[in-house]
Amino acid sequence: MTQYQIVTADETVLRDGTIKLHGPEAFEGMRKAGRLAADILDALAPMVQPGVSTEEIDDVVRQMTLDGGAVPATLGYRGYAHSCCVSINHVVCHGIPSDKTLKDGDIVNIDVTPLLDGWHGDSSRMYLVGDVSLKAKRLVDVTHECLMLGIEQAKPGNRVGDIGAAIQRYAEVNRYGVVREFCGHGLGRLFHDAPEVIHAARAGTGPELKPGMFFTIEPMINLGKPPVKLLEDGWTAVTRDRSLSAQFEHSIGITETGCEIFTLSSKGLHKPPYA
Repeated sequence: MTQYQIVTADETVLRDGTIKLHGPEAFEGMRKAGRLAADILDALAPMVQPGVSTEEIDDVVRQMTLDGGAVPATLGYRGYAHSCCVSINHVVCHGIPSDKTLKDGDIVNIDVTPLLDGWHGDSSRMYLVGDVSLKAKRLVDVTHECLMLGIEQAKPGNRVGDIGAAIQRYAEVNRYGVVREFCGHGLGRLFHDAPEVIHAARAGTGPELKPGMFFTIEPMINLGKPPVKLLEDGWTAVTRDRSLSAQFEHSIGITETGCEIFTLSSKGLHKPPYA
């Protein structure tokens, strides 16, 4: 049986399987953290060009996070040594920044999580590098539409499974595969918490959505089949069939009437191409 816990904004919380329900102060904390995450992703748009290395992107993310009064939540997390994840083409998620440079025609996901005043603002966005194929652009567009269709289901009285069902339905209508091995998650004071938000699910299943819940929705959609594999570095996940993969992620909070997206771009840079 799902357990919920009402918490105050300054209360120490544990990852104990309960779903946390937050009040107005916590919403304000998440707004600030989410706004910084969105601002960082906005600032990267003109930088994502052929010839730029993924470690250069990581350097910018780290500096912008620190300049914003936050720290990168990924830096040192379970031994991870970087300030963001940069996932190119068939890399599904958790791509490690390196001296690898972006190439014309690549699609790339950049995932950032500033930890600001104790609150996590977790978001990722896709970018098109140079002249990208029509099939890659279509995958990116559909993945963003999947995210927004999932968010439409994030409202009181619905269940977590309604989110995944909407995402899965739209992806599969377009003949894409929905990754099962990774999912959205609760967050707030903790980087990862309950509930798990599966992106391929049956409507009407899972925990009920209640005002005050914070979590991410972050569908990973493959041009080919759903299965992925983990590389030897222990982080990088890739499609088993080497097909392209795309992902978008927002952090949201359930309100009395629907949900609030904490990580929306203030500049309207929601999906590429970015003007």
